[in-house]
Amino acid sequence: MEKKIKKVAEMIATSKRLVIFTGAGISTESGIPDFRGPDGLWSKVDPEDFTIERFLRSGEARKNVWYYLVEGGLMTNSKPNKAHLAIAELEKMNKLSSVITQNIDNLHQRAGSNPQKVHELHGNMEWLVCLDCDERYPLEEMRQKHPSPDHFPVCEKCKGILKPGVVFFGEMLPSEALRSAEHESEKCDLFMVIGSSLVVYPAAYMPIYAKQSGAKIVIINMGQTGQDEIADIFINAPAGDTMARIVDKLKEIIKS
Repeated sequence: MEKKIKKVAEMIATSKRLVIFTGAGISTESGIPDFRGPDGLWSKVDPEDFTIERFLRSGEARKNVWYYLVEGGLMTNSKPNKAHLAIAELEKMNKLSSVITQNIDNLHQRAGSNPQKVHELHGNMEWLVCLDCDERYPLEEMRQKHPSPDHFPVCEKCKGILKPGVVFFGEMLPSEALRSAEHESEKCDLFMVIGSSLVVYPAAYMPIYAKQSGAKIVIINMGQTGQDEIADIFINAPAGDTMARIVDKLKEIIKS
């Protein structure tokens, strides 16, 4: 383990363009359950309510979603953990080009990562977006304005349907974020995967694009992934402690 930590730190030290890709496994250490886990979102709500077709045509589905957002408190009390903070630290050290994330929890930004460098493939739960006029509202502000879980609020500007700013089943990924992620993956020389099983596509294409372009691949995950075979280094360990140790070792290397 110590040899792998040192090797990854050395790879970061010599990298000219590092991209980090994060999945649900980085946020479980902040108390956010994996969506598919035993305590995840899909164990508490009907996944069909999160299909774009049902959400648009069914007021009942929208009510169910709003009930969960008001009463469920998904991500409300979560805080960045050591892995998020380590990634933000790499950016401060000018050792990070960008973050590509499958997560919707805003924890990278809250840890100090530059929002312009965080490419959110599945959106961000911090916002509600009007499907008619594109007006955006902070979720927490709307929760306080509309505390009743009995109906989903509508747009204050045009009375259009509001929807959480995340990708629902049946929706395309946000094109700008996807294009940016593909570009970053193809241009990097070191691509680190943290906390993703790499089975959800098209997001999981990113390390493949990086590998095809000649980048080194590091995977840090609890358990196997769908792409272990392309990793130059695989570390089966929790994200927080591992990333903190890598950053500490990197600082030692830079000082020496």
